[in-house]
Amino acid sequence: MTRKILVEGLGTFFLMLTVGQVVLSPGAGAFGPLAVGGVLTAMVYTAYHISGAHYNPAITIAVFVRGKATVHELIGYIICQLVAASVAALIVLWMKQGGPLTLPDLDLPRALAAEFIFTFALALVVLNVAFARGIESNTYYGLAIGVTVMAGMYAVSSISGAAFNPAVTVGSYILGGLGGMDAVLYGIVQLAAGVAAAAVFGILDMVDDEPTARGVSEQPGFEPPAKP
Repeated sequence: MTRKILVEGLGTFFLMLTVGQVVLSPGAGAFGPLAVGGVLTAMVYTAYHISGAHYNPAITIAVFVRGKATVHELIGYIICQLVAASVAALIVLWMKQGGPLTLPDLDLPRALAAEFIFTFALALVVLNVAFARGIESNTYYGLAIGVTVMAGMYAVSSISGAAFNPAVTVGSYILGGLGGMDAVLYGIVQLAAGVAAAAVFGILDMVDDEPTARGVSEQPGFEPPAKP
C-alpha cells in the first residue's frame, strides 16, 4: 500500500512539474501539450504495474466506483496526488524565478463544460484500456492515456486551461492560473466526470466486450490443418 501511494505521488509530481514548466513563462508554446502527453505516457508505463498509474483523483474515484480500489487506496492516492502536485507547483515557481500566472478571464460555464467533457473522456479511456477484457494485456494503454490528454489540451486549453485533473487544478491555483472558487468548481466537476465515466462504463457493459479483431485460429469454424 505504501509503495503504491508513493508511486502515485511520484508520477503526479512529474506530471504537474511538466505542466507548470510548459505554461509558466517562458513556456513551451504550441509544444506544451506534446510535453505533457509525453510525460504522462512515460509515467503510466513506469508504474502501471504497481499502482495503476492514476496520477489524478478523478481517475482514482472512477476506479473506486468500478470496485477496483479500496477506500484506503482512494483516500491515500488522492491525498498523495494533491500533495505531490502542490510541491511540484512550488518547485516550478522557484525554478522559473518569476511571478505567478495572470488569472484568466474565464467564461466559467464554458470552462466547466470543457473540463467535464475531457475529464470524462480521459477517465473512460483509462477504464477501457485498464479493465475491458476485449483489450486486456494491450501494450498501448499508456499511449492512449497520454494522447487523450494531449488532444484535450489542444482542443480546450484556450477555454479552460485544460487541467482535467483535480491535482493539476490545485497546482494551477498555486501557480496563480486559477482563483480559489474557480479551482473548487473545477475539482467538483472533474470528480463528477470521473464518476460519470465509471457509470457509463458499467451501463454499456464495456468490461465484458469481446475483441473486435480475432486471429485466424480464433475464427468460428476454424479447423487446424491435419498433421502429416
